Amino acid sequence: MDLSVIIPHIEALIFASEKPLPVNELVEHINNALGFIEDRATPDQVEAAIKAIKEKYESEFYPFEVVESGGGFQFLTKKEFHKTIAQLNGDRFLKKLSVASLETLSIVAYKQPVTKSEIEIIRGVNCDYAIQKLLEKDLIVIVGRNENSPGKPLIYATSKSFMDYFGINSPEDLPKIKEVLNQEIIEATKVEEIQFEISSQENPEEFLQAEEETSEVVDINDTIPE
Repeated sequence: MDLSVIIPHIEALIFASEKPLPVNELVEHINNALGFIEDRATPDQVEAAIKAIKEKYESEFYPFEVVESGGGFQFLTKKEFHKTIAQLNGDRFLKKLSVASLETLSIVAYKQPVTKSEIEIIRGVNCDYAIQKLLEKDLIVIVGRNENSPGKPLIYATSKSFMDYFGINSPEDLPKIKEVLNQEIIEATKVEEIQFEISSQENPEEFLQAEEETSEVVDINDTIPE
């Protein structure tokens, strides 16, 4: 099937959908709409069409773009227009979370699937209220029960809304904890180096003496937890 035929249909579907549309759903909707029996759209063709659509809306002429998040594709306004749109919506659609809810959500995101008792062991406090709020906001979902634990507790994981809200397609897209810690240590090291450089310029003799007395070399990777 020619891409010029299916591109307008893909644009219309993504524009009209209230949720991100994955490739397989787009293929199904297009084939159902066009009613072709022999020349049917394929996933490869739809992916090629989406690539062309994304390139089209990358132009500065358009205030919105096609973004892949939440496991599918959707139209989103570009970030430079955030303040403009905020005048219409204000804070009505912001999902405000308490520190307790953010901590609980972080644990679920990185440890999922996880039970409430496992979350509480990590946080050290009761998490009933935080979990309830996250369920109400559709940021986490119940995915089953742990059949091997006493009482068969519920198991929690992040939802599609969570991925859509944070602009990712799977939990694997979350930043690795070690990468975050690496960045923090590197930044701290840079500040330390600047301080040493200033110290060496102001008191060169004291600096050289301190440098000679320092014999132990520490590997930065040994200080980073897995």
